[in-house]
Amino acid sequence: MNKTQMHHQVGVLAGAQALFQTVSVLVMTIGGLAGAQMTSRAELATLPIASMFLGTALAMFPASSLMARAGRRFGFMLGSLLGILGGTVAAYGIWLNSLALLALGTFFVGTYQAFAQFYRFAASEVADDSFRPKAISLVLAGGIVAALAGPLLARLGQSWLVPQYFGSFVLLSITATLALGVLAFLKMPSTEKIAISLDKGRSWGQIVSQPAYLVALFGAVTGYGVMILAMTATPLAMVHHHHSLSTAATVIQLHVLGMFLPSFFTGALISRIGTLWVMLLGVLLLTLHVMTTWTGTGFNSFASALVLLGVGWNFLFIGGTTLLTTTYSPAEKSRAQATNDMAIFAVGLACSFGAGGLLNMFGWQTLNALLLPWLGLSAAVIVWQLFANKRPLRKAVRQP
Repeated sequence: MNKTQMHHQVGVLAGAQALFQTVSVLVMTIGGLAGAQMTSRAELATLPIASMFLGTALAMFPASSLMARAGRRFGFMLGSLLGILGGTVAAYGIWLNSLALLALGTFFVGTYQAFAQFYRFAASEVADDSFRPKAISLVLAGGIVAALAGPLLARLGQSWLVPQYFGSFVLLSITATLALGVLAFLKMPSTEKIAISLDKGRSWGQIVSQPAYLVALFGAVTGYGVMILAMTATPLAMVHHHHSLSTAATVIQLHVLGMFLPSFFTGALISRIGTLWVMLLGVLLLTLHVMTTWTGTGFNSFASALVLLGVGWNFLFIGGTTLLTTTYSPAEKSRAQATNDMAIFAVGLACSFGAGGLLNMFGWQTLNALLLPWLGLSAAVIVWQLFANKRPLRKAVRQP
């Protein structure tokens, strides 16, 4: 694949990422609020969001296995169809005032998310070694559109049709339909299946037991888990502290911009200072997010904290993804990638489902303070890997 083709396919994947992420951000913006109006139990308010992550976690291995056999393009387009189905079922749940049906709809949206999580890996497969970190970053940069469109569609759909939020999920289905059209232009390298047929690769245990793999996995899990817990709780916390949905949507927009705007330079930063240092910087920014939540519950405190949360996630997630791609061969990618993302979304499921109850139990500021030990452990793991990387070099220097 020549340079022009590489850039074109990365552009297609970035467009698909923008539309998928719009769907995801839309659910994150209003899922808890829609759930809260259907139940009096605070711990069930975020069930629609948790259901989305459950769908993602359960579909991760089947999605990866299907694409290993049928190809990325087929799998990605099937994922978009599941997104259309999810939006339709969720809208019907809103119409019937059924929390269970709403959660079923967001479950299908989660299966769409499972397929879409492989967009960044597809970008690494169409790119050469020198372009790979930037390709991953550029695909994730498609989320900048989602930062603006997701909360906007959630807000517009809130009162567009009756009952409240019905229109939001109709718009979700329309967005997934657009993604289906974009993915029709995707073309993946044709040599991939030949390489896999000649190399069966290592066992699953050998792949996931590599120190670099575990560090990449734990870093991405930390970034995603911390981000999902805080992001899910934010609209509920802001409404509790007398902010409007419009104000909460603005904060979510700023947060998602923080998640994806740095993608334009994260790849270059990784090339310059190294993957592990970028991941460590991500942990530092997430720690600053926690500290910023302690400054109050006004708009500026929420907005500043959520921007730091977004940038910290970006550095940890892109850094973790880049490190992960160095730990497996083409024949091993299906197992390696699916294990990584299933773990990420299993943690995301726990964090999204627990957000409502933890927020009700501890309050916004204490909820975030509980994240500090997790972040401290993540920093220790990354620093350990930094020293482990230097160890062979030291041994080589000591040899006569």
